[in-house]
Amino acid sequence: MTKTNALNEIFSFLKRDGLKTGLDSFLIAGLGNPGEEYENNRHNIGFMVLNRFATKYGEVFSKYEKQALIAKFHFNNNRLLLVKPQTFMNRSGKAIGGLVRYYKIPLDNLMVVYDDIDLPFGAIRIRPSGGAGGHKGLDSVINQLGTDIFPRMRLGIGRPPGIQNAASYVLKDFLHSESDILEILLEKSYDAIMVFLQHGIETAMNKYNSTTVV
Repeated sequence: MTKTNALNEIFSFLKRDGLKTGLDSFLIAGLGNPGEEYENNRHNIGFMVLNRFATKYGEVFSKYEKQALIAKFHFNNNRLLLVKPQTFMNRSGKAIGGLVRYYKIPLDNLMVVYDDIDLPFGAIRIRPSGGAGGHKGLDSVINQLGTDIFPRMRLGIGRPPGIQNAASYVLKDFLHSESDILEILLEKSYDAIMVFLQHGIETAMNKYNSTTVV
């Protein structure tokens, strides 16, 4: 038996026993709209989190595949793809679904990060499954994957004040007065993704689902 075949047998045995082999592929997708005019919108907080992650590792979104900008690198001996769909929010699933299928990403290793007006500004909620809750971007992902059983991270942006329309509110930039809370939220979101990658969704949920900056 060659050394390569022996290693393959060992890895297969470890996987059958449910142990980490360091050979997984993960895909973290942030939802948002492409273009400078949307860059700082509340609706683009998913993009902001991925930008934070890439910056910390000195990576850039230099690749364009399946209608998405991608930063691709190795993390803890795993292949990691950071994905920002360029299809606009309501068609986010087209890019994410295409990449999940192309790279054969196990759905347990997918994390979709997006805004939620029904959570107070600064809140983090991680779930392993669930419906779209009215979010058009997540609804597109669910439709393209054919299932709602995949990890997601909802980031609270708060409801619009007064009688302001929700669709208009999410396309407005964060206020300067909100910058301190936004900074903490982005940093905690990055930390939560790190825990998800290293320890799994249950640990990430237990540690961060009670997190509210304010």
